[in-house]
Amino acid sequence: MAMGVLVVGSIGDIGLVGLAQRFRGQDVHYLLTGQGDVVQLGRYGVSRVYQLTTGIDEYSFSETLTDLVNRGSYSIIITPVNRFYRTAVPMAAQRLSAPLLTDVIDVKPIDNELEVVLNSFGNRAQVTVKVTGRVLLMAPPARFKPSENPVNASIEPLQPRVVNVVKVVSTEGKAKGGVRIEDAELIVAVGRGFRRREDLKLAFELAEVLGAEVGCSRPIAADLKWLSEDHWIGLSGRRVRPRLYIAIGISGQPQHLAGMMESRTVVVINNDPNAPFFRNCDYGVVEDLYSFIPVLTRRLRDILKR
Repeated sequence: MAMGVLVVGSIGDIGLVGLAQRFRGQDVHYLLTGQGDVVQLGRYGVSRVYQLTTGIDEYSFSETLTDLVNRGSYSIIITPVNRFYRTAVPMAAQRLSAPLLTDVIDVKPIDNELEVVLNSFGNRAQVTVKVTGRVLLMAPPARFKPSENPVNASIEPLQPRVVNVVKVVSTEGKAKGGVRIEDAELIVAVGRGFRRREDLKLAFELAEVLGAEVGCSRPIAADLKWLSEDHWIGLSGRRVRPRLYIAIGISGQPQHLAGMMESRTVVVINNDPNAPFFRNCDYGVVEDLYSFIPVLTRRLRDILKR
């Protein structure tokens, strides 16, 4: 299928070029948001870079992307998966009358069709769909690694199309102590196994000993409001990939697993031996968290003091 490929993202999303390279024989162009080394993009075969250095909201970005796609007659548009793009890209897809596929892990062009493999059902299954014509793909940049194919990349500053759909009436900085759970190397996650909000101190004490961040399942943030949504890990929350993930009192429903399946080592602590999480962990402890966590915290504190 004839096409032009446009990758969208910051310089940190360069992994998406690896996905674009699956479309062999096609020019790869890049809509670069923010500052970045254009030479680095050229090293991976990106022949043209549109640079958008002005920060804009999701509505204006969707209009800017739509205009660029139409101007360049791009058939394949690849963007990262994050909250900003989850808002902006669907609006662009609607304006372009094109399908949008998310959580893409592989593509295979076949004649005039494109086979796309998606993670689905909370990363517990893979779905293959076939599409024709223009399509927008959202994929995790870290999953792909571009190969070197040096070219001289041209650069074109891109003027955003500002749309006054939303008026910002005030801006407040995040409170001190706010977390960025996506960057955490160690995470202690809490769930409905905790009976009271005050009991979360057990998890915070363990996290302090380990130097970890505290995350949570959906009910803790969305329903009970015991923690802010900054801590929420799952399909509708944050996606994390720490070296160590300790889940305390979390049953392990697919919606939560979707947010942490890329964790390197997973430890589950739950008093229910039939909890689904035990089928998706490296180490499991069947024990009451109120008895086990204080002992674990003390032992770790003693060990780490040596």
